[in-house]
Amino acid sequence: MDTEFRIEADSMGEMKVPAKAYYGAQTARAVENFPISGLRFSRPFIRALGLIKKHAAITNAELGLVPPKIAGAIERAAQEVADGKWDEQFVVDIFQTGSGTSTNMNANEVITNRAIEILGGKRGDKSVHPNDQVNCGQSSNDVIPTAIHLAAFEAIERQLIPALKELRAALETKAKTFDNILKIGRTHLQDATPIRLGQEFSGYASQVEHGIGRLLALETNLGELALGGTAVGTGINTHIDFASRTIKGIAKETGLKLREAANHFEAQGSRDAAVEASGALKTVAVSLIKIANDIRLLGSGPRCGIGELKLPATQPGSSIMPGKVNPVMCEMLIQAGAQVIGNDAAIAFGGAFGNFELNVMMPVIAHNLLQSIELLTNGARVFARRCVAGLEADIAKCEGNIENSLAMGTALAPVIGYDKAAKIAKIAYETGATIRQVAEELSGLDKAKLDQLLDARSQTQPGTGAGGSAGG
Repeated sequence: MDTEFRIEADSMGEMKVPAKAYYGAQTARAVENFPISGLRFSRPFIRALGLIKKHAAITNAELGLVPPKIAGAIERAAQEVADGKWDEQFVVDIFQTGSGTSTNMNANEVITNRAIEILGGKRGDKSVHPNDQVNCGQSSNDVIPTAIHLAAFEAIERQLIPALKELRAALETKAKTFDNILKIGRTHLQDATPIRLGQEFSGYASQVEHGIGRLLALETNLGELALGGTAVGTGINTHIDFASRTIKGIAKETGLKLREAANHFEAQGSRDAAVEASGALKTVAVSLIKIANDIRLLGSGPRCGIGELKLPATQPGSSIMPGKVNPVMCEMLIQAGAQVIGNDAAIAFGGAFGNFELNVMMPVIAHNLLQSIELLTNGARVFARRCVAGLEADIAKCEGNIENSLAMGTALAPVIGYDKAAKIAKIAYETGATIRQVAEELSGLDKAKLDQLLDARSQTQPGTGAGGSAGG
């Protein structure tokens, strides 16, 4: 622990600050006020703050609002923040003032003291000012929502979507590999008509593809930034060109489609875009849970379960049962998805607290949104590499159950009628015979016609049994 301190002051008076710290009095006061969770803002959010402060400094120099020498030092210090050099200096708890003012000032003070150092001064000497110069043209009320959008947009675009594309590709590969493998379908956890294992996996790949599409659609609203609204959306104390110039600079550096909010009162009074983004993330999580759960159930066994899939063995599964291997990658992804669903509830609740001109739940919204993106990114990538890529089919188990399925009678219904087909299925169930065996006696159809109708592969093609009833 630091045993040496320096004295800095904010508008409320003096505060002791660790001598080695780059943050200042307001941050130290926030640390004292909010010893709540130990949770801190993540790397994407700190990077976003650094980019905002960097391009604000460039703009303020161009507009003649901050002296070029000081603006240059601020720009350099802010770049270091964006690059992650000073992450350990961001020490304010997530559970703090609802506007995130403490974290905005944390950034301002770190950048201030680093800029002072770059210019040859001494930390805390105020030769660069955190409010008047680093925060020039800004308010916490527009910086924090801007950072939320920027961090989430960049993380989705650069991290999550590539991870999901990798998972989709892995699932598509398995869909092609497994395309000729027949198996029984299951609805209501009961036997249903035949399906090809590849068709099943094509559905999983399509789920992921739809998720990617939902995330891409977020670009419109996450790309709209609140910067320029300052305190309540009116733009008080900022130059008319400040926001547009600063946002243009951030957009050029990141390659993201960013623009100033069309209505600053909406941009600061609500967090609807974050709620929307979380909803899309929740949908992706639900898709991944379904896929992971199906795969672990299809791989259940290996001898006494379904066992149609062989999952990669990644680690011993039991501390007491020798040789047991569990579907740990599936369980990991399901748990990650559960956390994302929980995060969505917190974000939705937070979004409802847009009180008049400001939402006052921004830190918790930011934390949960970025955590959801991180969980889905890492979960999808690891699942693709350490589970899906190594999946194998047990062809004997897949195809061995088909002939015994009572649902094979479905193909008879369009020819002999539902009631007669149902009677055949009932007798087969009661006697332990197959549909084929009972149908040979009761259907009135010759063997060639029965073989045609009960061909499992043909039942996996569109058009088979056209005209019959469906469902269940």
